Amino acid sequence: MTQSAVIVTGAASGIGYACAHDLLTDGVPVVAADIGEIPAALVNAGDCLPLSFDVSSEQSCQEAVATATARFGGVRALIHFAGIHHTKTWDEVTGEDFAHVYAVNVTGSFLMARAVAGQMQDSGGSIVLTASGGVELGGVGGDGRGGPAYISSKAAIRGLTRSLARSLGKYGIRVNAVSPDATDTPMIGTYDNAARDGAIARTPLGRIALPEDIADVARFLIEDGSRFITGQIVPVNGGSAFG
Repeated sequence: MTQSAVIVTGAASGIGYACAHDLLTDGVPVVAADIGEIPAALVNAGDCLPLSFDVSSEQSCQEAVATATARFGGVRALIHFAGIHHTKTWDEVTGEDFAHVYAVNVTGSFLMARAVAGQMQDSGGSIVLTASGGVELGGVGGDGRGGPAYISSKAAIRGLTRSLARSLGKYGIRVNAVSPDATDTPMIGTYDNAARDGAIARTPLGRIALPEDIADVARFLIEDGSRFITGQIVPVNGGSAFG
């Protein structure tokens, strides 16, 4: 008997990998998606369908959801971590940079959400997008930190989350976003020592996040315990920002 699956994007590393691995080890069928190759350790961790595609391609998103539905009989949740970091400051960033970052971080989030929502209309489900605590902090770029293209793309996710929550609620589809600050993933490999130390210093809990810290909250947002939560941007930042 097939069981509806959870799609986790950005699953090749970092938060996406941690989230997908946790679900798989608990026996949840997972579609592990990334633009790169999915690690064998994840594929072998449970009932995993690995897919490699570009979330900024509308056709690829639709095909991925169709493939997942054919394999598992349905999709009950999307946890969307796929995204790119961008560190150029206001006087360095170009229009092309903005277009590329928005294509992946904003358009890609919408295309994946719309693709799964079309499949969930009759049965309901949950969608979790990824914002950033850098929006509250007003990140300016440099030193490996997110600049205006990245920060504004993540601000757009806040609006997209709320718009989709209102649009899709009538179908029993909940839409929320997690909002992490600095997290120990390959994405912050661009941070210099001062930026990393600064991230720790501004956090009352005295460290940057682990991937599992974010993954656990994302998983909560697709489970029954969060059944009356939608349209929310959930900070997971150790207290580095409030808002």
